[in-house]
Amino acid sequence: MAIGKTDVDIDVNKLNIKLGHIKIIEKGQLLKTYEEDDATVYMKEEKKIDIIVDINLVKKEFTAFTMDLTKKYIEINASYRT
Repeated sequence: MAIGKTDVDIDVNKLNIKLGHIKIIEKGQLLKTYEEDDATVYMKEEKKIDIIVDINLVKKEFTAFTMDLTKKYIEINASYRT
């Protein structure tokens, strides 16, 4: 589920997102230092990709394992960017 589609009341100004060690969003804003090429390299080279979403609501942590790399999934998602 997308962060914006959840029924949890989220203050976007407190949202932080990282891809491994790469900071993408801080306090709800895309960081000027974020380079998509760095994220691309990270995702291509790492066997395990960490996506850290911190909504700064409570101190909770969980791990989810997922994979959806079917040919159809890639075809659908390669045709657009969000």
